[in-house]
Amino acid sequence: MDYKIGLLGRIILLAVSLFLLSYFILNGAGVFAISLFIILVLAQVIFLLGYAESSFKKVRQFLDNIKQDNYTNVYPVKFDGTETDDLHIEFNAILAKLQEDQAEKEANYQYFRSVFQHLSIGLITFDEDGKVQIVNTAAKRMLNIHQLININEVEKINKELHHAINHLRTGGSELIKIAHPDGIMQLSVYVIELVLRDVKFKLVSLQNIQSELEEKEMEAWQNLVRVLTHEIMNSIAPISSLASTVKVDIEHKIEEHNVIQPQDLEDYLMAITTIEKRSEGLINFVSDFRSLAHIPTPKFQTIQLQTLFAQLETLLQNQFEKNQIQFKTKVEPEELILFGDQHLIEQVLINLIQNAIHAVDDAIIKIISLKAFIDEAGKIIIEVSDNGKGIEEEALSKIFIPFFTTKKKGSGIGLSLSKQIMRRHKGNIQVKSKIGKGTTFKLIFNA
Repeated sequence: MDYKIGLLGRIILLAVSLFLLSYFILNGAGVFAISLFIILVLAQVIFLLGYAESSFKKVRQFLDNIKQDNYTNVYPVKFDGTETDDLHIEFNAILAKLQEDQAEKEANYQYFRSVFQHLSIGLITFDEDGKVQIVNTAAKRMLNIHQLININEVEKINKELHHAINHLRTGGSELIKIAHPDGIMQLSVYVIELVLRDVKFKLVSLQNIQSELEEKEMEAWQNLVRVLTHEIMNSIAPISSLASTVKVDIEHKIEEHNVIQPQDLEDYLMAITTIEKRSEGLINFVSDFRSLAHIPTPKFQTIQLQTLFAQLETLLQNQFEKNQIQFKTKVEPEELILFGDQHLIEQVLINLIQNAIHAVDDAIIKIISLKAFIDEAGKIIIEVSDNGKGIEEEALSKIFIPFFTTKKKGSGIGLSLSKQIMRRHKGNIQVKSKIGKGTTFKLIFNA
């Protein structure tokens, strides 16, 4: 209210001065009086404009404080009920709220920064120019550095790691071995691409999984030794027992100078035949093990999946017709191309289709489908599905273990070979199955 009264008073005073100036001019007053009133009118106009702008100056100053994140200014309050007082109260309330929000924002930032620094997983963020924003303590420890200004400095530490960080895309991961004063480290490198205020960033996570790999490696060796021991003992025990029985019988006849009868010869022949068959079985087992341990290096080339599926259908057509199996194929898009070793991928698919053929034995309507597509993450997926009896949950966790099989006749290396071949292609193989509802094997190829 005080502002309005002050403004109205100045306008009235200016109007009176203008009236008197006009009166003096019309009545021929002296030059001195007219000049004096002109100066008085100009001064009043200037003061009026200054008074009118005073509130705008305060608003402008208030907005400048906000623009510069300066929330410490306090506007004086007299609590006299004037409009200026009310304006100052509102200004102070807004600044206090903004200051509180800024403090909360800073606290959150410090909290997350503290969490970021104390994570056991190494984390690095950098922009398109390679400038590093944040590198936490774990990352510095893994890379054995005190600071990291530009991501290209990683090349001096390990070229493979530098290449992986720069070329991996969102969701991509790679296992890199690096030398460290504490020993060899196996780093699992994972990358996420982010866009913040139209600026592209990369978030790289580094996790040392050396101990986990060693533990899994020891577990794998124990499983392998257990399987090998079981299989070899199953073959050696009857051979040893039978050979011992024949030896004792022959020694007994020699000691007593008995003539070996034709019937005894037939028994010996049968025993030797049995020993031969068990020995052949053991040789085949060792041969299967050797093939599992020596998978050839993939020879990468472009594979037209539509053509590959057609070749597989032709190759297995007789089995499909003999077992009355409906074989369905689908490729989306039809021109989908995979980069890999055609012979090895073909071997994997044949193994999976053969397993599917056995799985649908008891189904009334037998259906096997082969499908290829690109998933939401841009990865090429090949699925082999059947409507067979399914795999029991207990067996699902073991089907990729070498020599484990649910079939009466089978070496148990087909799925193990398939998994290793997929690893050689930087991919993976997964399985989903429900009893009575069929099984789906999924081959995942990183784009």
